[in-house]
Amino acid sequence: MDTITPEPRPAWIAGRAEQGADTLVVSHPYDGSEVATVAVPGADQVERAVAAAAGVAREFRRTPAHARAAALEHVSRGLAGRAEELAEVITAESGKPLRWAEVEVTRAVSVFRLAAEEARRFAGELLRLDGEEAGTGRSALVRRVPRGPVLGIAPFNFPLNLVAHKVAPALAVGAPIVVKPAPRTPLSALILGELLAEAGLPEGAFSVLPLGNADTERLVTDPRLPVVSFTGSAPVGWRLADAASRKHVVLELGGNAAAVVLADWPDLDGAAERIATFGNYQAGQSCIAVQRVVVERAIAAEFVPRLAEAVREQRTGDPYDLEVSVGPVVDEAAAERIAAWIAEATGAGAKVLAGGGRAGTSVEPTLLTDVPADAKVWTEEVFGPVLAVSVAEDADAAFAAVDDSAYGLQAGVFTRDLDLAFRASAELEVGGVIVGDVPSFRSDAMPYGGVKGSGVGREGVLAAMRDLTEERVTVLPLP
Repeated sequence: MDTITPEPRPAWIAGRAEQGADTLVVSHPYDGSEVATVAVPGADQVERAVAAAAGVAREFRRTPAHARAAALEHVSRGLAGRAEELAEVITAESGKPLRWAEVEVTRAVSVFRLAAEEARRFAGELLRLDGEEAGTGRSALVRRVPRGPVLGIAPFNFPLNLVAHKVAPALAVGAPIVVKPAPRTPLSALILGELLAEAGLPEGAFSVLPLGNADTERLVTDPRLPVVSFTGSAPVGWRLADAASRKHVVLELGGNAAAVVLADWPDLDGAAERIATFGNYQAGQSCIAVQRVVVERAIAAEFVPRLAEAVREQRTGDPYDLEVSVGPVVDEAAAERIAAWIAEATGAGAKVLAGGGRAGTSVEPTLLTDVPADAKVWTEEVFGPVLAVSVAEDADAAFAAVDDSAYGLQAGVFTRDLDLAFRASAELEVGGVIVGDVPSFRSDAMPYGGVKGSGVGREGVLAAMRDLTEERVTVLPLP
């Protein structure tokens, strides 16, 4: 796809398109070809963006719900109208297979539509206080108000939808937002800026700043941005949280998601296909891609060969080919790291059941077994197309294996036993349990986030709206 423009794509400074002090070249991960040049704002432009967000905050939070909803609906329609273009841009900048890029655009359309719906009904509650004698004759009106302007820091792996998950809830509650997309993948966020600029928002309600990662901490520590919403790697996220110690911080930091296959599950072929697909989709570069597979011993001999075959069947190649489900990883350094982690595991005794090789930025869909408990492919987040399978004696041992992790984002449990399903929901130390499917399922309407090293706070449209606001109580006399 030829997305190169005669001049750099502009940044969005307080709702206005501007060229920058420098430029950034965006390259296609599959073959390294130049995709586009992007304007990088200078310090004075960043200052104007932050100052505008702080300056408009009081005005914006007072806008009526119908106006914010109308703006969000405009963006949703605009995304739908430019869906084909956006999918191709996502593939160009991230290397994500086009089939998955199309899904991402569809989800972003839904995020803005959901935010418009929630903006109209987002409300507080009326509490009676006369349950105690001291409260006789009084009631309390509890409203939610924005905590203030938001800094949204997005990763490369979902360059449109994860930006949408920061922008749409903020605008829905009337909070200005300054977005810093990943420098590898700023293009779809800048197109989103075009749609936001048409939506009738007050000046300063949004900015899109394609800055380098070195500039992030300056924004994180700026007191005029009291809310920081970050999605990305755990080391970077926790460091930024320390830098923003007196702010409200939302961190979505990924994990090493587990899929548990228990002996009562009747469709082993179906489970193998789902796990192979969602361990390798988008080259495994998803926070909830399957990484660890825990199989109950009673079915292991039957299931593991099926899983290996399903992994081998994953189609790799040019991400613009609609038959391809596994494209490149984001860059050569990531591919080298993934290959090194595979080599570390095999050097310590792990066996390769499928894949294991790489060529440039493309890593073969890989399945490992007999992986040592301390190998990086088991304990850390691979963020690549690598699955590690282990065998557990029973459900108790399987659940213990899931929890034996520094992370806790989501887990999938293939079972039809209702007691085991509710046990998993109650006992597993994760933010979400997906029963009968992979941990990679996510509805954009549901609360989404993790525990332990997977972060703090929740995304999902309504959950994020609550997270970006705080309660304000007004005590009133009863008539």
